[in-house]
Parts: sequence; structure tokens; C-alpha cells
Amino acid sequence: MRWLIGIFYLCIGLTACGFDSRQAPPKNYDMPIRFETLDWARQTSIYEVNVRQYTPAGTFRAFMAELPRLRDLGVGTLWFMPITPIAEKQRKGSLGSYYACSDYTSINAEFGTLADFQELVKKAHDLGMKVIIDWVANHTGWDHRWTREHPDYYLRDSTTGDFKIASGMDDIIELNFGNPALRKAMIDAMQFWVDECDIDGFRCDLAFWVELPFWREAREKLDAVKPLFWFGEYDELDKPEYAEVFDASYTWTWMHGAKDFYQQAGPLDSLLHILDRYQSISNDRLRAWFTTNHDENSWNGTEFEKYGSMAKTLAVFSATWPGVPLLYSGQEIGNRKRIDFFDKDTIQAGPDAAMFTGFYRALMQLKKTHPALRADKSVLIERLQTTAPASVLAYLRKQGTSALLVVLNFSGRSDLHFEINDPRLSGKFKNVASGALNDFSQERAFEMQAWDHLIYTAE
Repeated sequence: MRWLIGIFYLCIGLTACGFDSRQAPPKNYDMPIRFETLDWARQTSIYEVNVRQYTPAGTFRAFMAELPRLRDLGVGTLWFMPITPIAEKQRKGSLGSYYACSDYTSINAEFGTLADFQELVKKAHDLGMKVIIDWVANHTGWDHRWTREHPDYYLRDSTTGDFKIASGMDDIIELNFGNPALRKAMIDAMQFWVDECDIDGFRCDLAFWVELPFWREAREKLDAVKPLFWFGEYDELDKPEYAEVFDASYTWTWMHGAKDFYQQAGPLDSLLHILDRYQSISNDRLRAWFTTNHDENSWNGTEFEKYGSMAKTLAVFSATWPGVPLLYSGQEIGNRKRIDFFDKDTIQAGPDAAMFTGFYRALMQLKKTHPALRADKSVLIERLQTTAPASVLAYLRKQGTSALLVVLNFSGRSDLHFEINDPRLSGKFKNVASGALNDFSQERAFEMQAWDHLIYTAE
């Protein structure tokens, strides 16, 4: 008993000296932390919203009218490009870049009000969709409020003594994440949108330009407020360590490889090698597969310029390979226009808009509902052997008794005849497009046209 009394008085003394045994030691955010991906994210799709160019009005209220259509399309998650005000100083074009922020906790008046965005998020939630916003942590515009209120939040150019320009893009300047006050202010600003608008996560712009310990700290603190979905702009083949924090990443290597494959008539093995590299990374994170986004469309060309007849084949791959499909505004209506980045330039429907809407609706609804398209370790993927290995990619996805067969002709060969000579394919399957039944235990012969695709579900 005497030793218990001694410990009691020792604790009193330590508390009097400013030490509280109930407080945990400061977190070391240089050490890895395990974060869990939310269940809903494993069967979602992401749709990138360019509010400015989406409608003639370019406002949140105008976009709200599109929500039922996007719900019916099968969209699971709406990603809004930055919704914060745009800096005036060094502004590009007449409207400036979304990515040159002037205030992290205000709304771009071009789009409407905070109340408008709050209403938009609520309506999206009511329709069963999630909402994430673009977060530009690495840099701000030249006249962000912090340049006046907290200039110490920024890096300085050793030559000019002025704020440091971000990698040659002269409308933005870099923040100093070595400053603890900056890190706290940034996390507080992110929390503002969780608290005020009930968003479901962040798409983190140029995530790999920001030190990983910051993202660890931000995720742990913000997930404690509300469990969130974290989508980072980095490629896991280049920055695998960022997968510790982010639920989903980009597949830039695949996207560039697919462009080279199509434009240079390369061998299919060049693409399969890239897939092998991704599959060799053993983690439970998601990868976003895409053919276009705001950067690609504006600066490198539309998906039709880059991929031509292969664009739809890649879209099927994006929706059915393990991961999460990413669509950009206008893909589902066949937009063939390069959209201006710094000026008003409304997206236009293509001449075959109805066909593309039906095409993407079938893909997104399949991704949303089929158990074998869930993106986790419970789902197996098997790449199948064919008699046309230089042209065809065929794979089977299985979860329990559910299975899905995907066959892609990655060539310009028409009337291509081949067989899937792989014993792992057997049983009855239904063609998703035609509804026809095939018994692959008896017949495994296929005929496909150039850049064609086939999807079957197990019966």
C-alpha cells in the first residue's frame, strides 16, 4: 500500500510541474501511419466537374440541375475542381487558373455563394453521391490573403528575395511546409470545408510536391472529424510511399504508355508490362484509370486526338480493371473540344452524344453494382490466355460466385478470329450488350472488330 501512496504523490508533483500523464506524447508524423480506405470508395467512380465550363452560366446552381442525370449515369463521386477565389495578380487569361487560390476558406464568386455550394452538396448526398473538392496545398496565387497576413508561410527566392515561383508557373508561389504555423493553418482551412459543407474528401493537387509528413498529419486530424476519401495526384510507380496516406492515385505511366502504344503502333506487350509493374506493388490502395482530365484536355488534346478509335476500348478497361474509373466533364456526351483553361469556354456535346451517354451509363452502372468490380483483395483478377496475344487482352474478375469476363481488341485488326484457350474460363456467361448467352465450357471462339470490346457476366 505504501508504494501506491508514493506513486500518487509522485503524479501530483509531476502535474504541478506541468506534466500530465494523461496526455499522449507529440505525434511523430515522419513515421508511417496506417489509414483505412472507406468501404464506399471501393466501388465508386469519380467524375471531375469543371463548374466554369459545364453550363453557359457556369454556376453551382446551374450545375445542380445536372445532378439527377449524373446519378442516373451511375456516377458515385463528384470531384469539383477548386471552388476557392482566384488571385488577381499575375492572373492568366480573363478568368485565371482555378489553381491560383487567393483565400482557402472562401467561395469563388464566379460560381455562387457558400450557401449555394452547401445546397449542392446536400442534394448530391440525397441522390446517393459523394462530393470531394480539389485541394491545392503546395502553392497559392500571388495575392492570397496569407501573403499579407502571414508572409512567413511562403518560401523565398534566394535571388530576388520575393516569394518563390512554383516551378516556372508565374501565377503561383510556393508555401513553406517547414513552418508549423503554416501546416496548422492549412489543416484548419481544409477542416472548414468538412465542417461547413460536409464534403466527403479531397483530391489533392500535385500531392507529391508536398512533404509526406504533412499529409500524414492532415489525414489523421481530419479523419478524426469525419472519415474522408483521399485522392492524391501522384503515380504510385514514381512515389510509392504516398500510398501510405492516399486511398487513390493516378496512373500517369499507363496513360502516357497507352498514348504511345496507339500513336506509334507499339506492341501490346508494352502495355502489359506497365500493368505488371502496377500489379507488382503490393498494397490495398486504389488506382484511378482515365483517358482525359482538365490538364490533358486543355494542354495535350482530347481523348479522341490522343487515342482515336482506341478511346472507347480504354474507357472499358478503366471501368473494369481493378481500381476506380475517372471521367472528366463532357466525356459522357462525346465532347471533342479542347476547353480553354483561363477563359469561358463551355463544353459541347458531340454529334454522337446519345451513344456516348448510353455507353458510359452501362459502364458506370456496372462498376457501381457488380460484386466482381469491387476494388479490394476479395476480388481476384486473372489475365487469360488467347490465341491472339499480340492483339487481345482478356481478363476474368471473380468474387465468390460472381464473375465478369472482359475481352478487349487492342488492335486495328477487323474480323479478328481467336479463342480464349484458358481452362480458367468455363461456364455460362451473358453478353452485357446483347443479352446473348454463351457457354464457355463448350465454345471459346470469338470474332471482334477493330478496337472492339466485349463484357460478359457469369450466369
